Amino acid sequence: MLAWLLSLHLCYASVLWLALRVLGSGLCICAAFLLGYVAFRGSCHYCGVEGEMVPAEDKPGTDHDNLVEGMYLGELRDMLKKYLQDEKIESTVRRVSRTTHPSGSSEGTALAAEILETFKDLHMDHTWTDSHYATLQFPSRIQRNSLWMVDSQGEVLEEIPLEDPDSYCAYSATGTATGGVVYVNYGRQQDFDWLQSSGVSVVGCVVVMRVGGGVSYAEKVLLAQKAGAGGALIYPDPADISQDPRRLGLNSYTAISEHVHLGSGDPFTPGFPSFNHTQFPPTQSSGLPVIPAQPISANVASKLLSQLTGPVCPRGWQGRLPYVRCVLGRGFTSADGRRIRMGVYNTMTPVLLNNIFSSLEGRIEPDQYIIMGAQRDAWGPGAVKAGVGTAILLELARTFSNMVQNGFYPRRSLLFVSWDAGDFGNVGATEWLEGYLSMLHLKAVAYFSLDQAVEHPKHTGQTIYSQAEKEGGSWKIIKPLYLNSGAYSFTAFGGVPAMELRFNEDSRPYPFVNTPLDTSGRLQEVLGGRLGVVGRSLGELVGLMVLRLAHDHILPLRITTYSHTALQFSAQLNKHSAELQARGLSPQWVFSARGDYSRAAETLQEAILNSDVQDETMTRIYNTRMMRVEYYFLSQYVSVVETPFRHVLHGRGEHTLSALTEHLSLLTSDPRRFNEALFRRQLALFTWTLQGAANALSGDIWNIDNVF
Repeated sequence: MLAWLLSLHLCYASVLWLALRVLGSGLCICAAFLLGYVAFRGSCHYCGVEGEMVPAEDKPGTDHDNLVEGMYLGELRDMLKKYLQDEKIESTVRRVSRTTHPSGSSEGTALAAEILETFKDLHMDHTWTDSHYATLQFPSRIQRNSLWMVDSQGEVLEEIPLEDPDSYCAYSATGTATGGVVYVNYGRQQDFDWLQSSGVSVVGCVVVMRVGGGVSYAEKVLLAQKAGAGGALIYPDPADISQDPRRLGLNSYTAISEHVHLGSGDPFTPGFPSFNHTQFPPTQSSGLPVIPAQPISANVASKLLSQLTGPVCPRGWQGRLPYVRCVLGRGFTSADGRRIRMGVYNTMTPVLLNNIFSSLEGRIEPDQYIIMGAQRDAWGPGAVKAGVGTAILLELARTFSNMVQNGFYPRRSLLFVSWDAGDFGNVGATEWLEGYLSMLHLKAVAYFSLDQAVEHPKHTGQTIYSQAEKEGGSWKIIKPLYLNSGAYSFTAFGGVPAMELRFNEDSRPYPFVNTPLDTSGRLQEVLGGRLGVVGRSLGELVGLMVLRLAHDHILPLRITTYSHTALQFSAQLNKHSAELQARGLSPQWVFSARGDYSRAAETLQEAILNSDVQDETMTRIYNTRMMRVEYYFLSQYVSVVETPFRHVLHGRGEHTLSALTEHLSLLTSDPRRFNEALFRRQLALFTWTLQGAANALSGDIWNIDNVF
């Protein structure tokens, strides 16, 4: 629900509508509904001078005239811009990415201590360490992961060298897999569906798939596993990730690492915090794969795929690997029955994780927190993966601390967090969430993830609005939260409004993330030497949003946004009303719950607009009700251990609106696969979650039911 003061790529949410001139190209915001909406320059009703963010809901001039806790808001904005420094951002990125620093390493421990001391030197109100013991997976020091060509009897014909031997998929199943090779494009659900409909079986095979396609490694491996594959190899194709030697691109001999746990946090304590003093039952996440997975380079993929025989690939599956004619496999051109064997020997290791916290205490509502966080660890140097986010985090902490020393009195508390074990699926952040789940929805106003905040901006001086218009409109750069986002668990698991933002260029990703090539030097080259300037722009953007959240009497969250989502689903149900009625199913209760939520949201929104912001009791009541909206959409009818991402709109599982909508579509696309009993359960879970949100939003119980 973090849906407001931004101009970038966003999701759905309710918020302040602002415009901002920024340096860079496409700015992408990923957010939950309430924090998702923004007005871009050129579309807002009231835009200030060029370069300022101004709320469209306010009258011209009021934003600068309102006195906020002893200082005008305009003065505070000027102060924030004055204290932010690009030089410090640039130097911090260099310092963080000077060497690899994975969780549990001596380099990682030294960096954590350095950040802790930095926070202490900033004269913050509180600085502390939050520790957890988690199980992480690393490459074996004894036996390297390997790939072989074997004959029909299983005898090794040759070893295929993995040119990037330190790359791996954390939380892969271990052991060997032997079979024919099938090329499955990006490894998406539609790719496996096409193969099945065309009679191409992947059962028992090692599948080869491309990085990208809008799905994470974890999703690719799970889908391959469900299709019956024995193992998975994932490579970067030049069609998706630049490997042109004439440009700054990935080497053809470099693989890209990524974890394959379909979830977040320690997979061996799902739903529980990994505190050392707690005795956990013997359990593990259902998102752990049971087949081995390994990243490979484009060169290795080319060697395998160039030898395949079988049906020709469908249109759109052809990559740009040299000397490869796109065929699906399973056999090889040698026709001697040869197969591929892959061996994965990663080892599980208990690791002490340290999340570093620092805070500035609010003067009026100190028990309400605006949280900013960034991943600290990285498998490689991690200039983009960890350096930029950490640099912006420390610079915002320094800036706000200076502001406090010069007359700034935040209404609410500001928390700055350096997370550990982000590369393993946001383990540090998720374990902290699990430990404080029961109270965060009452205290956490919003979470801003600063992870990978810079990707590839070049268009100096362009507004986000003008760049968005070139791409077909502002909604072209609005994205939902995704599984590997540093913000995802906060909303989908914790019910906290959350947002992540980043720059990108022409939809092509920064090519070096999760590789040994993610250095500050390459990042500077990609940005044309403007790392500090771009980092400062992002810091200013987040800082201005935080400033509003820290000071507005009424939180700028638009709770009516979810009404539109429910209305869209109601329209889909209407389209299938005849098929549903034929099966004795009525959508009436969904319509009723949707109406109740819409009325409750509109009533609260109107009450807020007409409220006296000086009435501290009422503003507290209104803010509490708005803060809980994301929490209301966590399904109370599924287990947090078995289904941790309980949010019905942003989560994962059969209880979600996306699963319900997909199942509903089977009524016309494939009626034989429609499971009426399952659909009834899905519909009931969504209906009661929506009705529960409506009831909670209504406030007192006498406002819920009809009163005579």
